[in-house]
Amino acid sequence: MTVPLPQAFVHRMQALLPPEEAQAFLRALRGRPYVGLRVNTLKIAVEDFLRLAPWPLTPVPWCPEGFVLEDPAARPGTHPYHAAGLFYIQDPTAMAPAALLDPQPGEWVLDLAAAPGGKTTHLAARMQDRGLLVANDVQPRRLRELNHNLDRWAATQVLVTQALPGRLARAWGAIFHRVLVDAPCSGEGMFRKDPQARRTWSPNLVARCARMQTGILKAAARLVRPGGFLLYSTCTFAVEENEGVLARFLEEHPDFTLVPLPEHPGFDHGHPEWLRPSGPEALRHAVRLWPHRVPGEGHFLALLRREPGVVEAPSPGRLPEAPARARRLYQAFVEATLTRDPAAGRRLYLQGNRLYALPQDLPPTTGISIARWGLPLGQVKKDRFEPEHALALTLRRGDAQRVLDFPPEDPRLRRFFAGEGWPDPGPEGWVLITVQGYGLGWARRVQGRIKPRIPAWLHRWSGT
Repeated sequence: MTVPLPQAFVHRMQALLPPEEAQAFLRALRGRPYVGLRVNTLKIAVEDFLRLAPWPLTPVPWCPEGFVLEDPAARPGTHPYHAAGLFYIQDPTAMAPAALLDPQPGEWVLDLAAAPGGKTTHLAARMQDRGLLVANDVQPRRLRELNHNLDRWAATQVLVTQALPGRLARAWGAIFHRVLVDAPCSGEGMFRKDPQARRTWSPNLVARCARMQTGILKAAARLVRPGGFLLYSTCTFAVEENEGVLARFLEEHPDFTLVPLPEHPGFDHGHPEWLRPSGPEALRHAVRLWPHRVPGEGHFLALLRREPGVVEAPSPGRLPEAPARARRLYQAFVEATLTRDPAAGRRLYLQGNRLYALPQDLPPTTGISIARWGLPLGQVKKDRFEPEHALALTLRRGDAQRVLDFPPEDPRLRRFFAGEGWPDPGPEGWVLITVQGYGLGWARRVQGRIKPRIPAWLHRWSGT
């Protein structure tokens, strides 16, 4: 049974929008959702991906690496290219925040509410995996999904934290060039594709979200260095959560100003006149993406800049080098399995029995819960090193000594993701499995048979 749009929501939007536009907006929310994908430019150039893509694609105007799938029956999430991290499935309007924040290589960037990782992976690609990207979330289950997506993305300059925004602000202060707050919201932009969002919506939920967003934004402001940028976004249409939150923020933070954003077809401006009393005219610099004007579910975005001032260099984090035994076992694996060391020149860090290649620079991490320290390399066992799935996803066909490369339609790939082996004569040891030359995961060749070694969460991939 179809879940109807909440009547209070319908009446509110009919009061805000002109009659014809309100009708078009509500009709769009009852229509088919769009499916978009964003190319992983850390791994493949857009033009090269378009030559490989098995589906017709339409460009997303505000995101050169983003596309809309034209075929509603397409299932990109089951394709081996998705498992290889060549693209991320993402609503086209959700591609706007990272594109408009426009992080630069070498900067320190914070994604304050990062899971499940769509905007984090986008930021990492825009930064060309240079500098430092901190991805934070507070929910353990969502952090697992974030880490899985980072595994596929092959981003190495990422620190994943689990902390309340205020805790990070107290620990670090104003150290980031750019901060993204894609705030938890009432989810009105999910109405078209998520019946549960319609069921749980209420005016009280909107009010609670606005209060929570106000607190998050205040903490985020303390993390932006002078001259830096703060992008606030939501996937809701509620004025209380959008223009209302921003109006309060600007009143309490005179050192921040709204920055005009680039114009694209279908972009609408912010609406200060929808507030009672009317908000500052600067709110027109915000952007509203409506599902009846652009492909996508809808978004609200505002870019703020902190006034320039004295920038203090952040105190560097200090972590001990991995023990000699761990480094020796890892180097033995590299010499026996790879043709290059993906961690060359990087500091190695051992947490428990997991070995990481650290980002080149880190803030102090004392008292901060860390869920990922850069690139996970593998597990240090009693007398051997076992590589992580994430390591395989950073490699190409020429990076390993033993490789099995398949076209995407090869039935052995389905067996691989099901954890099923197959006969294959050749030298024993670790084998890199690739699709069209891009890493998919590890297997072991033992007594003439390939035995997949993939994480349990990948068994859900069906290949159909």
